[in-house]
Amino acid sequence: MPRKRPDEGHGIISPELPDTAQRLHSVAIHLLRRVRRVDEATGLSGPRLSVLSVVVFAGPVTLTELAAAEQVKPPTMTRLVQALEDDGYIVRTPDALDGRVSRIAASPKGRAAMMEGRANRVRALTALLSALSVREQKTLRKAVQMLEGLGPS
Repeated sequence: MPRKRPDEGHGIISPELPDTAQRLHSVAIHLLRRVRRVDEATGLSGPRLSVLSVVVFAGPVTLTELAAAEQVKPPTMTRLVQALEDDGYIVRTPDALDGRVSRIAASPKGRAAMMEGRANRVRALTALLSALSVREQKTLRKAVQMLEGLGPS
């Protein structure tokens, strides 16, 4: 029987892992809060930006799908979608198969705002990470690759 290498203990919780998970959770939240400050330049609230992000990267979607993705009730999502539509960030079109359902998609203005906002957040995060040494940056890159291997959220 082949022997497993010591680093192949998938599914095993080491004694340090809960502490590592707690620290990762905290660091992720704090980094996102710092980076999110650049979102103020868009003039959109956090919830509206979050909805727009789903629509840009997963759309076109129904209101029900959007509410589920954002973990809010449909009436809340209706208000957010209406505000984004009023401001020209999204468009609604009837579903091809069921005319009672609307599909929500990003308008060119919405897509441009999201892509600009994302670029601004990446620049802000890059600036924060530039405080790390080149060696630490390489280590972080490897850690990110491992986290990506855990699959989508």
